[in-house]
Amino acid sequence: MPNKLFTTASLAALIAAAAFTSPASAQSLFAFLAPPAQVEAAPAPQAVAPAAADDDAAMDQAMDPRLQRQVVAYPTREAPGTIIVDTPHTFLYLVLGDGQAMRYGIGVGREGFTWSGVHPVVRKAEWPDWYPPAEMIKRQPYLPRMVAGGPGNPLGARAMYIGGTDYRIHGTNDPSSIGKFMSSGCIRLTNPDVEDLFSRVKVGAKVIVLPKTAAPTREASRPVTSQVASYAPAEQTAAARAWNGVRPN
Repeated sequence: MPNKLFTTASLAALIAAAAFTSPASAQSLFAFLAPPAQVEAAPAPQAVAPAAADDDAAMDQAMDPRLQRQVVAYPTREAPGTIIVDTPHTFLYLVLGDGQAMRYGIGVGREGFTWSGVHPVVRKAEWPDWYPPAEMIKRQPYLPRMVAGGPGNPLGARAMYIGGTDYRIHGTNDPSSIGKFMSSGCIRLTNPDVEDLFSRVKVGAKVIVLPKTAAPTREASRPVTSQVASYAPAEQTAAARAWNGVRPN
């Protein structure tokens, strides 16, 4: 009870004092009656995700130097613009002329899926859709019937379709497959490499795919800067002989 009387008396005194002061002063006298100020908590610092690395560029840096795109010595009688696929050594050569070629590391067919022949490039496509061939679907019924073009597409950024076959020279969403025998017969490059090749190759270009048992090249015994490569084509078929005199447009 004494505390309650003291509180009431104190409050009465404050009211009396407020009657003889300015409004601003009166407000300060009763400040203790205001609810505690609501302090807004500062937002927690947000973690900033690092910028996504360029996977293709990173893979190029990590790749075996011999599989990286480079100009090499390559004496051949084939015309500039011809593509020569060295299946056993997982290299693709684009003949530049003057005894040189642009060499790319590639992935090729796994055991039982390698092939050879001479055919033209009949079509080119950027970020192509993928339609698995009927034979592939027969072996792997779970495959989708179509995959739209894009980063997740197994054909990668570019594709060059090889006439008379179901095969393509294309990019890949699995750069680790370069230098290996693991495709179903197509010839795959990293996306940066296939974009470079795509920009250099014309529809009608001759594609020579060497068999897996082709004679070894001489470049393995020479430094990269002075490599000289040759190839031993398989016995020519009528189709191959017909293509021998054809030059890219």
